[in-house]
Amino acid sequence: MAEKHAEGSKSAVESMMDKITEKLHMDGSSSSSDSDNEKPSESSIKQKVFRIFGREKPVHTVFGGGKPADVFLWRNKKISGGVLGGATAAWVLFELLEYHLLTLVCHCLILSIAVLFLWSNATTFINKSPPRIPEVSIPEDLAVNVARSLRFEINRAFAVLRDIASGHDLRKFLAVIAGLWLLSIVGSCCNFLTLFYIVFVLLHTVPVLYEKYETQVDSFAEKATIEFKKQYAVFDAKVLSKIPKGPLKNKLH
Repeated sequence: MAEKHAEGSKSAVESMMDKITEKLHMDGSSSSSDSDNEKPSESSIKQKVFRIFGREKPVHTVFGGGKPADVFLWRNKKISGGVLGGATAAWVLFELLEYHLLTLVCHCLILSIAVLFLWSNATTFINKSPPRIPEVSIPEDLAVNVARSLRFEINRAFAVLRDIASGHDLRKFLAVIAGLWLLSIVGSCCNFLTLFYIVFVLLHTVPVLYEKYETQVDSFAEKATIEFKKQYAVFDAKVLSKIPKGPLKNKLH
């Protein structure tokens, strides 16, 4: 009887241990499955984050990286402030004071040549060798690279305009027409120098502010994009969809 009781208690303990092990295994599998289910949801949340203009890279990389991006994003405040200050001084000189570029170049050349000439002749009276004027020339590689870059950008702009004019994307066509129309209005209000200065100032202020308030701007842009798509859908249903396209194509063919 004692042996049977011991065997019964031993089997009960073993069955209880088996149940505990099975329960722990089920809990571990469920927690692992929950964590697996959470991982794709987190990645999907990250993928669903709206970025303005469909941007997937940091702002610094979008501007090409390197020194130009550092200047636009004020990585070095002294250099960025100096560039913006120089542009402001040039705009005040040419626009407000009505100083002409050709006059400025001629005056700078007259001053520099006169100073070097007087300095070279003054050395004969103080028994010193005349100053060595350095040779100034534009490197051929620099000129070729600038010409190639300019040619590539112009050809790409022509390709984009050709694609828009071919009539494949009506939304892009309307956006370009609206942008050019607004640009023509701005151009009628100010001259090219002022317009160039405004664009230069915007390039030195808007990117750094966007980088600082990126989340708020992207959230507002997402809401604006959704509203624009709704309005465009209504415009497409009421106006664009009623434009006859099929019969015209058949007549042309």
